[in-house]
Amino acid sequence: MFEQIRSNQLRSHLVVGLMGCLLVATGVALGGGLGGGEGGLYVGGLVALALWAVLWVVAVTSGDRILLALSGAKEIRKQDHPQLFNVVEEMTIAAALPKPPRVYVMDDPAPNAFATGRRPEDAAVTVTTGLLKILDRDELQGVVAHEIGHVRNRDIRLMTTAGIMVGTVVILAEVGRRALFFGGGRRSRTSKGDGQAQLLMLVVSLAFMILAPILAQLLYLALSRRREYLADASGAVFTRYPEGLARALEKLGGSRTAPAKASRVTAPMFIVSPEKEPRRMAAKGGEGASVFATHPPLAERIRILRAMGGNAGLGAYEAAYRRATGKSVVGRRTLAEAQDVPAREPSAEDGHEPEDELRRVREATDALLLSAGYQMVDCPCGARLKAPASQVSRLSNCPRCGRPV
Repeated sequence: MFEQIRSNQLRSHLVVGLMGCLLVATGVALGGGLGGGEGGLYVGGLVALALWAVLWVVAVTSGDRILLALSGAKEIRKQDHPQLFNVVEEMTIAAALPKPPRVYVMDDPAPNAFATGRRPEDAAVTVTTGLLKILDRDELQGVVAHEIGHVRNRDIRLMTTAGIMVGTVVILAEVGRRALFFGGGRRSRTSKGDGQAQLLMLVVSLAFMILAPILAQLLYLALSRRREYLADASGAVFTRYPEGLARALEKLGGSRTAPAKASRVTAPMFIVSPEKEPRRMAAKGGEGASVFATHPPLAERIRILRAMGGNAGLGAYEAAYRRATGKSVVGRRTLAEAQDVPAREPSAEDGHEPEDELRRVREATDALLLSAGYQMVDCPCGARLKAPASQVSRLSNCPRCGRPV
């Protein structure tokens, strides 16, 4: 994905610049709306410029940690969920990344996943407990491969930087609106002309405080749609099984579980929209025309993956994409160096029997508890006792067989 990597590097600089201009303009509008006169305009602009510089540094150095904290994700170890780690390691090798991403789990019943980070060397992949409970191994592999595709294509730094900047514009505009509402009328009365000028400035400032978050959000959303198709293409290549990702997207789109944690800042980073109504529309193919859509239509993404037939290469994805949309998505240089990749057969490691589904639920729950500091004590009868580390010493007898533990 040579073109996509180069494009994302250029877009990262463009996003920082445009978000900076929007922040400065918001600061100028706030300074003028609060009645500071010409001096207020300069002060507001300088304060916003300083804030933009600080936030750019924060986004570059620790933006991924901020977004992970906002989502409530907890890092887990390999022993906490061996299958998930095994899939991440497989896809890391397939993508030729220097090291596997860190693995996080979100306590959220809605199935979803996202990747974040500054560089492939310090990337992180996050999945929800809801996703771990409903996907078999092939489907989980497809989702992880999609997120690894974002890491390899350098999408993660672009979206992390944009997410932090959007959040700042939203917060600054909200603070500005409250300041204008509660403090905008407390100005000294001078001449009638000055009063009319101040009133006009107040109206203009308030209008900008309302429009600034919308403009920032539109800029953010414009970055997210095309990269989802490319991550799907990468996922098909890494797994050599497009049907796995297609089935996963069907399950995610068909889920009626409301997300526990979702925001306008983090929504474009997920593999499918975490907002219930847009996800339902996307699954039916109705989201594509909306300028506020965070993702391409799910129905279209699934149709393209299944139209690849028995080939899992980038050329097959480009051909399927052209048939579906009449446009091109994979760059010419990438296509010139792409090779045909025959699709593999489905895996037999994980099925859809009730015992398989029960095991997935148990493994997802255990991974979350272990990340929260719980310890597991296995009894010879097969029971697994779970307790906080501070309470393990108080366990006496197994509730199933009565043996001491």
